Amino acid sequence: QVQLVESGGGLVQAGGSLRLFCAASGRTFSSYAMGWFRQAPGKEREFVAAISWSGAFTYYADSVKGRFTISRDNAKNTVYLQMNSLKPEDTAVYYCAASRLFSVNLDAWGSWGQGTQVTVSS
Repeated sequence: QVQLVESGGGLVQAGGSLRLFCAASGRTFSSYAMGWFRQAPGKEREFVAAISWSGAFTYYADSVKGRFTISRDNAKNTVYLQMNSLKPEDTAVYYCAASRLFSVNLDAWGSWGQGTQVTVSS
């Protein structure tokens, strides 16, 4: 497994932007699909975006499509989530995850970070 550490969260006004970072340890980072999930208070954790091991394929939840962009740099063992046009409903703890599978299902993701808080004010 890989160890994951997120950063880059914070407080931003609606319409603003944030960039999340996920640093991974381990030599096998480039063999994992990487994903971002989020969990708002009182709600279940939900899929946000995923990227294949090579970066060739990406997939987004409908709620963020066109506003968020996932990318990765395998040389730096890092995955990014660029979030633009943020809305108050994007407020949540954002988690980075790694999986051998390219999937939107939470059960497929075996390694998780500790999360980073994103708060969007109206």
